[in-house]
Amino acid sequence: MTDLKLTSVGKTYAGAVEVLKDINLDIKQGELIVFVGPSGCGKSTLLRMIAGLEKITAGELEIGGMLVNDVPPAQRGIAMVFQSYALYPHMTVRENMSFALKLAGKSKPEIDKAVNSAAKMLQLDEYLDRLPKALSGGQRQRVAIGRSIVRDPKVYLFDEPLSNLDAALRVATRIEIAQLKEQMPDRTMIYVTHDQVEAMTLATRIVVLANKGIAQVGSPLELYERPNSEFVAQFIGSPAMNLIPGEVVGTGTQTRVKLEGGGETLSDYPTTDADMGLKVNVGVRPEDFVMAEDQMIFTGKVSITEALGEVTLLYFGSPEGEHSVIAKLPGIHLEMRGREVALTTTPDKVHLFAAGTSLLYR
Repeated sequence: MTDLKLTSVGKTYAGAVEVLKDINLDIKQGELIVFVGPSGCGKSTLLRMIAGLEKITAGELEIGGMLVNDVPPAQRGIAMVFQSYALYPHMTVRENMSFALKLAGKSKPEIDKAVNSAAKMLQLDEYLDRLPKALSGGQRQRVAIGRSIVRDPKVYLFDEPLSNLDAALRVATRIEIAQLKEQMPDRTMIYVTHDQVEAMTLATRIVVLANKGIAQVGSPLELYERPNSEFVAQFIGSPAMNLIPGEVVGTGTQTRVKLEGGGETLSDYPTTDADMGLKVNVGVRPEDFVMAEDQMIFTGKVSITEALGEVTLLYFGSPEGEHSVIAKLPGIHLEMRGREVALTTTPDKVHLFAAGTSLLYR
């Protein structure tokens, strides 16, 4: 079993600059874990600590039940795919993929078998004798992945491997990585990205990093449907979840909230009499809004529309406004600009966060 376990792991530079602290995470064999978070949150640093390229300054890291804090990278049973392809320009694809095996003293038949198998898996068969300069960006990234596969590591680490590709190549390569994982179901993969689509479509579980630690861990749908804080609610999903200030005016198995601006809504979050008058922030995802004639949550004038083909984004108020609202409606609604529109949703789509704490109300 190749499980990973991080216990109270931290990273401090120069003894003073704390980047990560108290990271506790269990990763099971065969999972594809995705680290996401804002720039500077430490996701790449955490990945490099697992790889052994950064020293762990606090806590313990175990791989396959063995403490590896002081184990050199080459002996950890991991392979890393970097943001830059890092291919040897003077070597062919075959030579790039086989180089680590040659250094390890593998025989030529072993090397050929590993390279040919990885090339077939990644659809690189016809490119084995080409130099990197004769390949597209997506093909180069596949070579970098193939170079890791031939080593047959216990754990694969990916550090934003698609960020240098254009949009079309990102989609194609993302699908290839998903297919690769299906072909290697027992291999553990850890993937760093800033792209929500990559995280939502690839991950077994997502680890959201913020404020030097872990904000929430869960499956993509758990984080989307049940965020535990305003930060996670707005980080997962695009456009971000709307947050509208309100006050609890009715308690029970369903909670009634009067919103800033005069609207009202019900939420399936239960409350007690002690919560009457509680200040909350009401969270509704843009795609959960529908136009309404009564029981409005929000009413406002559409300032901007963005027609994306299958959906239209409606912006209410100034985009820079503190409490601006965005609705995402199916179809094309360019005629909405400048119109007064009322929005509502169902109680099960209404999230409540305790004002002043940003945490989910429980």
